[in-house]
Amino acid sequence: MAVFDMIVVGSGGGPDETNLSGYLLKPREAAWNDGIIALEAGSGLGALRHIMRRDPNIFREHPMDANPAPFTPLTVYSNVKCFLLTHAHLDHINSLIVTAGSLGGARKRIYGSTQTLRDLETVFSGRVWPKLATYDENHPYMRLVYHALHADDRYKVIFPNISVRFMTVSHGVNDSGPYDSACFFIRHDPTKQEFIFFGDVEPDSISVKPKNIDVWRAAAPKIPHEISTIFIECSYQIGRPDRELWGHLSPVHLVQELVTLATEVVIARSARNSRSGSKPRRNPRANSIPPEALYGALQGVKVYIMHCKEQFSTQRPINHVIGDQCRELLAPHQLGVQLLTADQGMKIVI
Repeated sequence: MAVFDMIVVGSGGGPDETNLSGYLLKPREAAWNDGIIALEAGSGLGALRHIMRRDPNIFREHPMDANPAPFTPLTVYSNVKCFLLTHAHLDHINSLIVTAGSLGGARKRIYGSTQTLRDLETVFSGRVWPKLATYDENHPYMRLVYHALHADDRYKVIFPNISVRFMTVSHGVNDSGPYDSACFFIRHDPTKQEFIFFGDVEPDSISVKPKNIDVWRAAAPKIPHEISTIFIECSYQIGRPDRELWGHLSPVHLVQELVTLATEVVIARSARNSRSGSKPRRNPRANSIPPEALYGALQGVKVYIMHCKEQFSTQRPINHVIGDQCRELLAPHQLGVQLLTADQGMKIVI
């Protein structure tokens, strides 16, 4: 059952500033005019203008509608009710900052971790950029309001019929130590259908604070009936040395992570069968599961790769190049997963 509509305003990870992380989301049963969640805010108005020039009907609700509601980039972003941010690196907040004083419509909330909001405060400080955001819901003129999310295993309502569970993931190390990004479980409350959206993330295999395993264990019991779609980055092509990943994934590591997810799915199904009385046996350990036991474990799951970093050296879009590399590495594992690329301007039904 499809429950979400998403438009990809930007899906790149830089350095091309015209295609940065930015996604518009709504419940499928609602209209775009009813309100929108901006999931990340790297690219915004400018990118959307180019998308709408190529596809003027991208926001049309019904293909046969003779009098569709008029949309412009400004009216679209005026309908944004909240921003949901994984972290505060510039390629994820750029458009929010630049357009903060220009967005119309009602007051908009900014959801993110406590640290993400603190980082935003250093931008909206009156020096880097005017102070245009506040924690005060009743501030007389500021239109952006900070709201912290906490990694407490709970779902928080952020929009009518949509709740979010926030989990931290590791995005490398800086001078202050490990740097956290976020992973969101985004749930359509009436149906309990969810999808997973990762911010920038490094592989557990080289992380000083591995956290992806917690995400996979939380997801495994719900796959594929409640969770059948995952958005995850794969920034670099095959051959990038681990020491130069800077808190990101490459195809080899993405495949490792998907194998880990498949393993957790097999373990969760075994535990469920044991509880139901069928095939009673001890739950397998991850290192005792043979590769053939994972065949088809992710059948029915779609994985969209995103945040591919443009190298300006390939004839084809870099995310398609990286996508092909990932599919080639995945094939021998026979997990059953469908690996896709999130392309700028794409409309995705989840």
